[in-house]
Amino acid sequence: MSQVLSDQSIGVRAFAALVKAHASTTRRLNAQLVVEHGLTINDYEVLLRLARSPDRRLRRVDLAEQVLLTASGITRLLDGLEQAGYVERGSCDSDRRVVYAVLTDAGLDKLNEAARSHLVQVETLFAERLVDDEQKRIADLLVKLGDGGSGESCDPSA
Repeated sequence: MSQVLSDQSIGVRAFAALVKAHASTTRRLNAQLVVEHGLTINDYEVLLRLARSPDRRLRRVDLAEQVLLTASGITRLLDGLEQAGYVERGSCDSDRRVVYAVLTDAGLDKLNEAARSHLVQVETLFAERLVDDEQKRIADLLVKLGDGGSGESCDPSA
């Protein structure tokens, strides 16, 4: 191992491991969602956020912020979901500049269908590598590292 790598702080090593683990698990779960449901993991996340929102709608700008996409990135993603009939545009009666993303009934059905296998895949992925106590510790630590919230489930019924 090079001197630079061996001299890295535990924080830097932990961050590098987190990034690598995130990339690996995201790639695997994304591939499964695409093959089985024709959805990317980002599509799934958008459908999930809309399903949990009041009236199944969010301002597009707020949705972009929640899923960490740029304005153009959320537009491209929503264009595909709109073409599939899973999301539609909604307007604001009081401000014509505001555009909403609205989850359709077909979108909710698609999310629920995808969730059944996606949740099993997430459970399987973690169970293959970690015992229950390790999973709990990782979840607790990642919540602590994040914004301090309770963590979010990828189950639309939660």
